[in-house]
Amino acid sequence: MSPTTPSTQPLHRRRLWSLAATATVAAMLLAGCAQADPAPSDDTPTAGGTLTYGRLASANDLDLHTQITANNAFAIDKIFESLVSFDESGQIIDWLAESHEISDDGLVYSFTLREGLKYSDGTDLQAADVKFSLERNIEKQGPIMLTAPIASIETDEEARTVVITLAEPYTPFLSELTGFAAGVLPSDFGGKSEEEFFQSPIGTGPWVVSEWDPSGDLTFVKNEHYWQEGKPLLDSLVYTFIADDNQLLQRLSAGQIDAIETVPAANAAEVDSNEATTLISGDSWAIEQIFFNTQKPEFADVHVRRAIAHALDLEGITQATTFGTARAATSLIPPSIAYSAADAGFELGYDVDAAKQELAESGYPDGFTATLLIASGNASRAQIAQIVQESLAQIGITIEIESIDLAAFRERFRAFDYDFMLNSGQSDSPDPNGLVTFQADPEGFSNSYWTHYTNDEVTALMHEGRTTPDGPEREQIYLDIQRILAEEVPYIPVYYSSTLHGTTSKVHGLEGLPNASIRFQDAWIEE
Repeated sequence: MSPTTPSTQPLHRRRLWSLAATATVAAMLLAGCAQADPAPSDDTPTAGGTLTYGRLASANDLDLHTQITANNAFAIDKIFESLVSFDESGQIIDWLAESHEISDDGLVYSFTLREGLKYSDGTDLQAADVKFSLERNIEKQGPIMLTAPIASIETDEEARTVVITLAEPYTPFLSELTGFAAGVLPSDFGGKSEEEFFQSPIGTGPWVVSEWDPSGDLTFVKNEHYWQEGKPLLDSLVYTFIADDNQLLQRLSAGQIDAIETVPAANAAEVDSNEATTLISGDSWAIEQIFFNTQKPEFADVHVRRAIAHALDLEGITQATTFGTARAATSLIPPSIAYSAADAGFELGYDVDAAKQELAESGYPDGFTATLLIASGNASRAQIAQIVQESLAQIGITIEIESIDLAAFRERFRAFDYDFMLNSGQSDSPDPNGLVTFQADPEGFSNSYWTHYTNDEVTALMHEGRTTPDGPEREQIYLDIQRILAEEVPYIPVYYSSTLHGTTSKVHGLEGLPNASIRFQDAWIEE
C-alpha cells in the first residue's frame, strides 16, 4: 500500500516517517558494511592473546540437550561439535565427519569420522560417543530434540563409522544434525556425574571452560587438542556480561573490550563508520515477531488477530526501528531459508479500514484492553511496543506495556502468563522444518512458541513436509503452511533481522553465522 501524505498522518505515523528518514541515511552508510569479515590487514595473523567478547546475557547452563536460548547456545557450541555443521551462507558442511552418504531411499545415513579426533582432555573420541550423545538428546526430550524416526545407530570403531537408520524418510534429518544440540560428548560423561560433567564440560570444540560464573563471565582457553591444526589462534576467549547496550558500545569504542555479540540497529552505522570499530553483518535465520497467547479469549479470536495485523504498518516499523538493517517480514520463514514465502504475497497488508472491519466481526467489536509484554533493556522492542500501542488505539484496542527483566520475561511467557508479547523466532538449522515445528507444533516443546496455536491442517502439512523429498512438492507444502499462518495470524512476523556484530578494528577472522553465532577459531588481534 502506498503511504499517505505525511501531513495527513496521525502523530505516530509522522514519527515513523521522521525515523525512516534517519534509517535511510543509516542504510546508505551501511551499504558497504562487511558481510562476514572485514578486509584483512596487511599483517600476518598473530597467534596468542585474549579476545574479550561483550554479551547482554551470561551463560548459566552448558547442557547441550536442555538449553535453547542464545546466551547458553552460543557458549555450548564452542565446546561441543556435531557430525555436520553449516557455513556462513547456511550450506551444510562436514565437520566431525570427514564425509557422509545418504542411501537412495533416504533411510540410511552413513558418517565417517575424521581420523585422530580428541576431546579437550586428550582422550580419543569414539564412534560410540556419537551414539551415546544422540540417544541422550532424544531421551532428554529437550527443546531441540532430534525428531527424526531413528530406528538404530550402529558404530564401527575400527572403520570410524556411524550408521544411522531411520524407520521412514525424514528429509530434515541432516539439517537437524548441524545444531549445537546434536553435539558429541564422551559416553557416560567420561565417568563423571551429569552435574559434575556440565560444570566443566569436555568436548571436541576449539574452546575449553576455564572459569565460569553462571551469573557473570565465562572464560575459555584454547583446546590444545583441537582437530583443526593450528587453531584456535587465540590463547583465550572471555565472554563478559554487560547488561546494557550503551555500555557495550561505549566499552567497544574505547577499546576496553574487543567485540560485542549484538550491535543495536540504531548504532550500526555509527559502528561501521568509526575508524576504531568494524561492523560485521549478514543475513540471519531470525525473525522479530509479535506473539499472541491464544489461550486468552481475545486472542483466541482470529478476527482480533487479523485486525491487529492489518493495523500495523510493518514497513514503517521496520524502517523506524532497524535503521535500514532489516527487511519487513511477509512470512514466517525468512528468505535465507529454503521455501520462504517472503515474496508470495500472503501477508495481511497495512489497512486501518480492514482492521476496523475485522474487529467489528470479532467478539470484541468495541475493543478491549490488553497488556503487551516485553523484556527490558532492548531499546528497539520498547520503540516497537510504543508504535503498536499507538497503532491499536486507532481501532479501539487499549494496550498497556509491561517491561520486565529478561529472566522474568522468559519465565512469564513460558508459563503462558502473558496476553501478547514481542520476541524473536530463530531457526537453529537451515531447513524450514525447524522453524515451523517450533512455532506451529501444538504438541512440541514450546506449544507453538508458547502461543498454544493449533491447526490440524498445519500439523498434517508439517508432518508431510518432513517425509517429502526436497523439490517442488515439498516447497508447496511449506508455502501452504505459511499461507495458513498468514491468514490465521497466531503471530505477526515483523521483520527479518540481520546479524550485527561489532569489533574493534584490530580484530580479524571472525566468522558470523546465520543463526547469529560466531566462530572464533580463526580470530586474531593485531598487535
